[in-house]
This record gives sequence, C-alpha cells and structure tokens, in this order.
Amino acid sequence: MSYQVLARKYRPQRFDDVVGQEVVTRTLRNAIASKRIAHAFVFAGSRGCGKTTTARILARALNCEKGPTPDPCGVCDACVEIAQGRDLDVLEIDAASHTGVDNIREVVIAGLAFPPARDRYKVFIIDEVHQLSSASFNALLKSIEEPPPHAVFMMATTELHKIPDTILSRSQVFEFRTISPKDITNQLKRIAEIEHIEGSDTAFALIARAAEGSMRDAQSALDQVIAFAGKTVGVDDVSTVLGLVGRDLLMDVIDAVVAEDGPRAFALTERAVESGTDLRLVCRELSQVVRDMMVMTVDPSRVGDAELAPEERERLAVLTREFSKEDLMRAFDLLSTAEQEIRNVSHPRYYFEMILLRWMHLRKLVPLSELLEQMGGAGIKSVPRTVSAPTSDKIAPTSGKVVPTSSKVAPTSSSVAPTSDKVAPTSSAIAPSNKGAPASSLKDALLAEIRSGKGFFYNTVVAQAQKIDVADDRVTFTFLPAHKALREQFDQSRAWLEAAAERLSGRKIVVSAVQAATDNGEPLSPEPKAAAPAGPPKRDLKAEALESTGVQALLDVFPAEIRDVEEM
Repeated sequence: MSYQVLARKYRPQRFDDVVGQEVVTRTLRNAIASKRIAHAFVFAGSRGCGKTTTARILARALNCEKGPTPDPCGVCDACVEIAQGRDLDVLEIDAASHTGVDNIREVVIAGLAFPPARDRYKVFIIDEVHQLSSASFNALLKSIEEPPPHAVFMMATTELHKIPDTILSRSQVFEFRTISPKDITNQLKRIAEIEHIEGSDTAFALIARAAEGSMRDAQSALDQVIAFAGKTVGVDDVSTVLGLVGRDLLMDVIDAVVAEDGPRAFALTERAVESGTDLRLVCRELSQVVRDMMVMTVDPSRVGDAELAPEERERLAVLTREFSKEDLMRAFDLLSTAEQEIRNVSHPRYYFEMILLRWMHLRKLVPLSELLEQMGGAGIKSVPRTVSAPTSDKIAPTSGKVVPTSSKVAPTSSSVAPTSDKVAPTSSAIAPSNKGAPASSLKDALLAEIRSGKGFFYNTVVAQAQKIDVADDRVTFTFLPAHKALREQFDQSRAWLEAAAERLSGRKIVVSAVQAATDNGEPLSPEPKAAAPAGPPKRDLKAEALESTGVQALLDVFPAEIRDVEEM
C-alpha cells in the first residue's frame, strides 16, 4: 500500500476525535440524539480547523446502519465508503472549481429529484461555498429553502461574510475556532508516539506555533520535518526545515535592547541574515515574544500559556522585569508595523537595524502621567527652604523641627519665576506677632503662605508677576501688559491675600496688583472704569492659554516657550 500522509492517516473519524471544537461537536451529537436534524448546515472557520472533516463525520452519523447515531460504528458499508469518499449518496462538491450555475443545476438540483440509492439521507457537502457565483447561490437558494425530506446540505467556508444572508438565514451556522497551540502540541505528541518518533516538547511546540491554529498544517509540517530528521526531531531540525527563527536568537535580540548594546544588535542582525532568515519573520516572532512578556506582566499566573521550554520561560521572565507595560505596548506597535513595512524597503537589513535602535530609544521615554505625578500636580516639586526673620526667636519650618535664629534674610528679588523662587510651603513661617518685620521677610512669608494654601494660584498667577514691591503697609504685584487676564484673576483673590498678609504681619496690609506700561516694568495705576466701551474687548489668547492647567503642566515639564497663540 502506498504511503499515506499524516494529515489523512490521522483524520478524525468520530466526533470525539475532533480537536478543539467541543462546542460544535457537542451540539451536533445532541441534535442527532434528540432527532432534531436540520436540513442545512454552514461550517465556517479558518483553514485546517476541521470543517470538512466534521461534515463527513455528520454524514456518517446520519447514514450509519445503526443510526442516526452520535457514534457511527465506522465498519458498516456506509461508514467506510463515506470515509473513503466513494459513497454514491454523499456528494462532495468543490465550489472553487464548480462555480457556475450549470454545475449546481446538474449536481445538486437534478440530484434532489432522486431518493438515496442505499443510505438514509442524500448529503451534499459543498466545500469553499463562498466561491459560488451569485447565479449559483440563487439556484441553490430554492433547494435549501424547501428541500425534500431525504436531503441534507453541509456547506464549508473560510469566508462567512461572502455567503448571502438568504442562505445563512435558512441554515444552522457553526463557527469553528482556531485550535490552540497547546491542543496541537498534544496531538502531535500522540501522533509521534504512535509513529515511534522521538522529539522534545519544545520542537513540537515550535511546529504548533508555526501552524497558527491549523491542525492540518501542523501535521503536514511534522511530516516534512520527519522526512528531514528521521526518527528524532529536534528544535534545530524544525527551525531549519520550516524556516523559523530560533528562540535563542530572539532572546539575544531582546537582551541587546535591554542593555542598549547597538553593536551587539548589529551582530545579531548579521547572524540572522547570514543564516537566510527572513527579517520580516524575525519581526513577527519578536512581536509574539513581546506579547508573551505582556501576558506575564498582566497576569503572572498565565506564564504557562507561552509554549516554551522551562529554561526559555525562566529567561523570558527575567527579561520581562526590564520592561514596563508602556514599553511593551510601544514595542509591539513598532514590531507589528515593521513586519508590514519591511517587505517594501530596498534594504531590509538596514531597516531592521534601525528598528532595533529605535526600540532602544523608546525604552527611555517616560509616560507624561508619571512625570505629572512626580511634579506633585501642577508644579514641579522643589526642595523646601526655611525662611528666617531677624526679629523672630524661633521659626517653625515644614518639617516641624526648631531652627535656630538666623541672621540671613532671603534675597529681595524684584521678580518671581515659577521654578526659581522656591519657598517652603508652610503657613507658619512667620509668627503673627512679628510686627514691623522687614519688607523682604514679609514678601517671602506671604509667598510661602500663598504657595501652601493656593498652590495652583501661585504657579499660574503669582509666579507670573514681573516684580513684587513691599512698602509700608502695602504689597504691590506688577504684571506685564500682556497679562491682563492674570491681573484680573489676581484681583478676585485680593480678600484672601490681604487676610493672609494681616495674619502674617499682625497689622493691616493692602495687597494690590498693577500692570506695567511697558515690558520694562514701569507700573500703571489701576485702570479706571471706562464709561462705555466702544466694542467688545480684545481677547488675550496667550494669557488664556497660560491659565490652562494642562499648558502650565507641560511648560513645567518641557523647556518650551509659548510665542504666539492662534484661535482655530
């Protein structure tokens, strides 16, 4: 007898033999047992997942001498002939080569007029049914809608969306899942045991991963590897025959990215090219490894889902700890895009090397949310500084420790910047009984009080003042001509500011804001109220932008300057 390939030799003959489609097989078994047999079925799914095989098993279950039965005997004439594809009452039609309406009329419509020659049902198995023409579907529709009691239609397709809704609405639709790598690996190990083939679990897992959910592809690949390697199948044999990327190369590439070792990345690329490996396949396999790393990060209990040898799984776990979730998501996007684009570039090797260098750079990026958390909200966290006044015996800083009286006084700067004027956020920097405190101490204490009680107001308004003057019982904040909106916002908080100044100095303090006539800082007196405005006031878009919380946060993080604002 001639050699029979593994995909045909180990084709399932019973519902229990179908791997990975328990929902479909259980439903069909129950339907047969309860005699609720439909007249039309549509089996949809990817290649090699068991659609046509299930249709043949269903035909045997309906026509077995002991049937209809969920468990056909497999030895009667009907079971044997259906399995061999030579039963006169079970007609298999390849729609890819019989697309015309004449074929449907000759095989299906004409065949319906005659009862089965021997079997209980006349079964029509139409493979790749989505390739039928529109006229063929129209001719088939009437037969499916009102078939004779002895006819059953079974249609298999890999593209369910191409079948007209009129056909689907008159059929029971079963969607087949892709078979998991674990189930494929176990089936390959069973076949290897029967065939007396020795091989490692990693080798079988590599074949299963390359099959991408198709049992038939996996069995065909195993057949090919056995022809190359003989009775012993190893990982290197699988990689060589199927053109796969070795896991050690993938791990070495990721290790080079972690170490930011550019020369090593170039050497590994050269190694892949010299071995004849398709760099597009390397990108695909790397994205698969990144996916496994993400699974380990999100749910460590699913470490076993990655079909790896124990030593590979341990190494992958070590590498996973070097990446954040954001790193892995960016890497997956980068590699997935590279897999699509690398086919169109003139120098795939150069492109792949740049991809690895870009991956190294992406790991240096810090999420903006993390930066904002480090900033403590709207402003950058600064090192607290204790403010001392010469007239006070003891000053309570933020930490609560007693600081000896210092004769040093904070410098009386005429301008305040968001990051340069770092004042300790404490409301008790100056005791209320400190009457007659120097102007510089009052200014610093008031700034500290504002920053402690109204941090956002301090960063967005007070820190934008060009200068602050303290004279007698008055504190004057001067803003640039363009900061009219900031000055108005300052005026809204004057009552709170004056109360704070009085609490700190022990006397009545007037807090006011003026606008400079020019950018040099010459102040104007508060603007008198206009009798009747000539028209709507002109909006200061730049000032409005500076008042935005998000804009202030970005300006605190990045060394940027807003030069102009345009309304869209």
